[in-house]
Amino acid sequence: MSFAQLGLTEELLKAVADQGYITPTPVQLKAIPLILEGKDVLAGAQTGTGKTASFTLPLLQRLAENHDPHQKPHRVRALILVPTRELAAQVYESVKIYGAHLPLHVEAVVGGASIGIQTRQLRRGCDIVVATPGRLIDHIQQRNINLSNIEILVLDEADRMLDMGFMPDIKQLMALIPKKRQSLLFSATVPNAIKSLAAQLLNNPVEVEVAKQNATAENVSEQVYGIGREYKRELLSYLIGSNNWKQVLVFVRTKHGADRLEKQLIEDGIRTAALHGDKTQGARNKALEQFKTGKVQVLVATDIAARGLDIEDLPHVVNFDLPQVPEDYIHRIGRTGRAGANGVALSLVCPEEAYYLVEIEKLLKRQIPRVADTGYEPVSLKIIDAPKKNAAHKDTGKKDMRHTKKPAARGAKPADSKRTDSKRVEARGKGRSGSRGNG
Repeated sequence: MSFAQLGLTEELLKAVADQGYITPTPVQLKAIPLILEGKDVLAGAQTGTGKTASFTLPLLQRLAENHDPHQKPHRVRALILVPTRELAAQVYESVKIYGAHLPLHVEAVVGGASIGIQTRQLRRGCDIVVATPGRLIDHIQQRNINLSNIEILVLDEADRMLDMGFMPDIKQLMALIPKKRQSLLFSATVPNAIKSLAAQLLNNPVEVEVAKQNATAENVSEQVYGIGREYKRELLSYLIGSNNWKQVLVFVRTKHGADRLEKQLIEDGIRTAALHGDKTQGARNKALEQFKTGKVQVLVATDIAARGLDIEDLPHVVNFDLPQVPEDYIHRIGRTGRAGANGVALSLVCPEEAYYLVEIEKLLKRQIPRVADTGYEPVSLKIIDAPKKNAAHKDTGKKDMRHTKKPAARGAKPADSKRTDSKRVEARGKGRSGSRGNG
């Protein structure tokens, strides 16, 4: 089925063709006609399925159909709420691309950017606002934006917004938006909390599910490396260097851990950048751009980057730390294997994280394959006791003191492409030298 058969206008079809798209994805095929009919939609769609276009295209068409060219300045008629700045940037660009041939204007409102510039842009008027909740509320309090004319509301990555504690902000915003509106809720997973939110925000919604819930893409190869916490960084450097990986997204739990691992990988000769919430928006944009263009091989990120990173053909994702929320595992590895491409997702799991691995596998209803020979002394990933909250990943920034003998030399550099399996085996029992703790 072609995009033309979905009922889209010539202007939108031209914009789609300009991007080289020919056939709609399953979520686009199901959601676009429903949204064009004006129905509320609750969509469960994994990342990388084309969900942004599935709401952007019909939203643009519905606004264009009732556009008043004499209305100056433009009134905000559509609001797209997202959890992170990176996702806001992605959605904003999609609206601009698909609306290139329409007389509609879009603005992005996110934290970390100049509120003064955003104020001037909003006061000039626009039809569509893509926003993170906190900064949008700032503008409302300063009377820079009026939500009383909203016709279409979109909550993208709704499950992530709940995880990040945005529910009070969402309720505050809903009180300012007309009750008579079209509402669209998109979520990678649809747990009971999302269904409860949908019941509050949506009116007789049509449910669209294009992927089995709590499932990962079939084209992503997953593996677990059982490894002592103190050897994780060394193993990661070895995997990157020996396999000559050019683009690797590495997830860690804390901002401090991201900065520390970035420094260690750079010392190992690997071009690396870090991405987390304490970085300025300019630094975050620069790190992402360097990663996309290949100026850095590795992007070390906290979960703030698990959503909204749109990287074509990303081949490798590594969980340096397992997430404490099982659903975040799905979101993380969803960065690879997008749009039908193959991807590899590796998890470096120490015994202290065994509980989180069990919870992830309960969610997936299957066991993730283990790597039998990691090159290190085998470790047990069986649960002894369920961890106390945050105990398994407590990030004190202190070096692991279990090994009192100072390492004689750093571990293998990526440039050491001739490293043999026999040398790896020699390291067993004592671990490769150069351990720096848990990263």
